[in-house]
Amino acid sequence: MTKMLDISLYHIFVLCIIAVAGICYATEYSRNDFPVNFIFGSGTTSYQVEGAANEDGRTASIWDTFAHAGYSHEDTGDIACDQYDKYKEDVKLMADMGLDAYRFSISWSRLIPNGRGPVNPKGLEYYNNLINELLKHGIQPHVTLVNYDHPQALEDEYGGWVSRKMVEDFIQYADVCFKEFGDRVQYWTPVNEPNIFGRGYDEGIVPPQRCSPPFGVTNCTRGNSSTEPYLVVHHILLAQASVVRLYRKNYQAKQHGFIGLSIYTSFNVPYTYTKQDIIATQRANDFLFGWVLEPLVFGDYPKIMKQNAGSRIPSFTKLESEMVKGAFDFIGVIHYYNIRIKDNPVSLLTELRDYSSDQALQMMGYDPMTDSEFPINPWGLEGVLEYIKQSYGNPPVFVYENGQRMPRISSLEDTPRVEYLQAYIGGVLNAMRNGSNTRGYFAWSFLDVLELFNGFDTAYGLVYVDIDDPELKRYPKLSAHWYSRFLNGKTKVNTDQVIKSKDNLSHLPS
Repeated sequence: MTKMLDISLYHIFVLCIIAVAGICYATEYSRNDFPVNFIFGSGTTSYQVEGAANEDGRTASIWDTFAHAGYSHEDTGDIACDQYDKYKEDVKLMADMGLDAYRFSISWSRLIPNGRGPVNPKGLEYYNNLINELLKHGIQPHVTLVNYDHPQALEDEYGGWVSRKMVEDFIQYADVCFKEFGDRVQYWTPVNEPNIFGRGYDEGIVPPQRCSPPFGVTNCTRGNSSTEPYLVVHHILLAQASVVRLYRKNYQAKQHGFIGLSIYTSFNVPYTYTKQDIIATQRANDFLFGWVLEPLVFGDYPKIMKQNAGSRIPSFTKLESEMVKGAFDFIGVIHYYNIRIKDNPVSLLTELRDYSSDQALQMMGYDPMTDSEFPINPWGLEGVLEYIKQSYGNPPVFVYENGQRMPRISSLEDTPRVEYLQAYIGGVLNAMRNGSNTRGYFAWSFLDVLELFNGFDTAYGLVYVDIDDPELKRYPKLSAHWYSRFLNGKTKVNTDQVIKSKDNLSHLPS
């Protein structure tokens, strides 16, 4: 039986988080306030940093195709940050910064160019070199297998994740990774944020750009927005379960590693404290968190999803349900901002949106598709961690992405990013003091990478990359220097000052 918060309980929960936001940050903290085994790191993904897109046997991924189509910007990852050639320089920067860990993804089409079959020796050599270089500097690799970039060859052959054939090919790919790298990699994430990747088949705003009228906001030439998002996530969950079973059976005992799954999160707050908006907020949570976590924790999709989507959402057989349930050792959390939720019954009546709510982004004063800065609302990340703790049995959690977006400019004085990190790391500490089983925090991103929606116009990096310089020279920013001092225990953060000056609670319901 799936777990759902009662409306009144959710109401109380939100009130508690708002109360916490006002009173729990009036303390100082330092690195020493975290457990000694708590992991601090940063991350990137393959297409965003590697470059060498057409070198040494690598073939196109769906992100290559998407980028070259120029939907949202003109930038591509053909060169990106050229970490393929500059990985030693980057790892040295990580070591100088004092990172405990580096989260990166493997390019499936670099390692196995056809999606299945022979392994590319040059791809194998690159990832072995990168992993060995990290370990040589005492940096722990955290590896994602797919981040919006499965091989275009499989997309062309049978539609990628819309086909169940993808599950078997993914198992074989994962097996190669475990076999070749698992003696040195202890943390694995098979697929990055499937709850957002799946919605890409709704509006077509991310690779592989599939959608259908009236949902799609792009010129999609294929897809079915009303069925494919559910089908894709269903196949990803079956692949997750199969890969976890493979890892536990053949590798975990001797490699002593862990395998998890990451989800994209926002802290959803009702627009008003009316019953309708509170119910809509829980419904939004079920469609965001529950879509992936309910099957992994309880063995089935949330009741409201099955009720609203009907036959369009696939069903698990009894055997599949048992296999999916518990198919994780940890949850990776990706979080940047909070969202107000307003009930929109017209949406459900017209079957435009199964979650039947308006996610009022503009009403919070920003648009996540632009290059403007995120508001500093650390109580939202604290709320997400508390929600996972209360709703899903307090599993081990890594905050795998969290960081401040800024326009890409040459200035290295990124004070807003420093303030953002100070506030949100404090939010993580507060959540842990309240019992959250959080094990690590990764600032997004290590470098100014190619971003999915804004290309090189938007920057999240601790390190500036001069893309106009043929050598792509790296320059650590103020945020890198602050993070380094923090990680080395040389600085304390007064969260009271940061939050009072930056956290605007006026957008909360009253």
